[in-house]
Amino acid sequence: MRTVGCLIFDGVRAFDYAVIGEVWANRVSRPGVPAFDLRVCGPDGVRVRLGGGLERTPDHGLEGLLDCDLVVVPGVERPLAPTAPEVLAALRAVHARGIPIASLCAGAFVLADAGLLDGRAATTHWCVAQDLAARHPAVDVQPEVLFTGDGEIWTSAGVAAGIDLCLHLVRSAHGQQAAATIARAMVTAPFRAGGQAQFIPSPVPEEAGDDPLARVRTEVLAGLDTPWTVRRMAGLALMSERSFARRFVEAAGTSPLRWLLDQRVLAAQRLLEETDLPVDEVAARCGFASAVSLRPAFVRRVGLAPREYRRSFRGREAG
Repeated sequence: MRTVGCLIFDGVRAFDYAVIGEVWANRVSRPGVPAFDLRVCGPDGVRVRLGGGLERTPDHGLEGLLDCDLVVVPGVERPLAPTAPEVLAALRAVHARGIPIASLCAGAFVLADAGLLDGRAATTHWCVAQDLAARHPAVDVQPEVLFTGDGEIWTSAGVAAGIDLCLHLVRSAHGQQAAATIARAMVTAPFRAGGQAQFIPSPVPEEAGDDPLARVRTEVLAGLDTPWTVRRMAGLALMSERSFARRFVEAAGTSPLRWLLDQRVLAAQRLLEETDLPVDEVAARCGFASAVSLRPAFVRRVGLAPREYRRSFRGREAG
């Protein structure tokens, strides 16, 4: 996934356009990050009015999308406004060629208007999710997730969830180091739990300070092979189990044990990508009893068994 097309037209959100640029157009040398070719494409190459009063002249016409490896559609300021027919036709042509398409925020309305979300799960900003469901009843709208997709079509929730999806797409194609390097540069959260399981690694240590929950997370991450329980974590925070669990959910958006499982699988991904350790050893280092117990958790989160994931990643790396 080296050539990425950013589709712009009147009314796209300037923030989403900027996110796409930060992820795929940053020209500063970034270790482990491929040299991406970001194509900014729009109708007839005419000047486009972005949200917030900004303007941008596309570098390519809509035909520039047709040989990209990925096409990303920013969110739109007015999701219920009609989309230009030539934009919808271009998206249908991109999809017909088998090129993956991702939308950020209310860009899901554009994909739905093109007929690309019928029969698929999709998400968008929570405040317009009901509008999407009402306008396109054939779409399985899932407002509770941060992003969702099936490899062909991806959609994300509002604002920061677009960053989550972009980093997920980088990680899926180029591995953890590339996504982690970009996340550091963007000073974004290393991991956002809750909702749709995410593949963003946690490379940036938390600043624990006086926050007992942050101190617990830091200690847990430093010893994932420890047999952690809610009681043990609550003890570190000097809280009752009930208070700790409630405050953890409020802070992290997920339960302590779900967060722990996510972190263990993420650590397993790192070891599978970066080392030749046997899968049993990977499992032990990440807090699983064996490769057998690692497998179901890994498959649920990643979609592949650990050995298949390692082969897949090594294949991408070789390519």
